[in-house]
Amino acid sequence: MVKEPGKSTLAEKIDRLFHVVRRPDREPYSNEEVAKACREATGESFSTTYLWQLRTGRRDNPTKRHLEALAKFFGVPPAYFFDDEQSAKIAEELALLGALRDAGVRDLALRAVTLSADGLDTISDMIDAIARREASRGGQKKEN
Repeated sequence: MVKEPGKSTLAEKIDRLFHVVRRPDREPYSNEEVAKACREATGESFSTTYLWQLRTGRRDNPTKRHLEALAKFFGVPPAYFFDDEQSAKIAEELALLGALRDAGVRDLALRAVTLSADGLDTISDMIDAIARREASRGGQKKEN
């Protein structure tokens, strides 16, 4: 099957959820954890292997109930899997939520709320400059 430009495959959409939606300890969910939750939600067969196959594109025709169970587990509307435009918007929102779970990012965002438009522009310019500098160094990120 040939992928249309600008469209995400089902496997990419599912895998993106695993990368963005994390457990409270910020670790990714395992296929086993998600498959178990989906089995419990649907009462149907939903194995770890089946989820791995969906996630890697080896299977690409799940039942509606399976997709609804995945959507419920990850906290997204089922339209995430069917509508590419909706999927892109939801993915952006999930990425933002994921970033805001980082204490440092959240602290910066909360402090920026009180800044003027000029102040926000200055901070944005500084972030752009730092991002360019880090990209030129090979994207090294300092760990705390």
